[in-house]
Amino acid sequence: MRAEGTARITLPGDPLAVRDGLRQLFTMRALRHLTEDERGTAELVLAEALNNIVEHAYARAPGEIDLWLHLTGTGMLCRITDRGAPMPAGTLPPGLPPCIGKGADLPEGGFGWYLIRTLARDLDYRRIADRNELSFRLDVQQSAP
Repeated sequence: MRAEGTARITLPGDPLAVRDGLRQLFTMRALRHLTEDERGTAELVLAEALNNIVEHAYARAPGEIDLWLHLTGTGMLCRITDRGAPMPAGTLPPGLPPCIGKGADLPEGGFGWYLIRTLARDLDYRRIADRNELSFRLDVQQSAP
């Protein structure tokens, strides 16, 4: 069984800080033993969620993002908080795949929430006072480090 561990990071809400923060996050001791597939999935889901915060929640004013990850016997628990604008209608987007016609070029965007909803478990969004909180669980193997 994998040992439990926690990683936490606070980063500015801008694209370069997100990229650098993710790189730093996965060098932390608690996350070093993720398999290549687990790391790839975690980086993809976290990058999509963090970039959505930068692009939408902090579109009008800069702010910070707090990211907390905790490995347990049931997976990797993730919680992301920010003080940006709330989700429209106070709820997560449906995450449907973009409609792509036969022979059409793939769109540049529109896959983010579809990927997050496909790869994450127990997805939850809450607006608490002036703070957004997104939490979810990612599946990880239960092997020893």
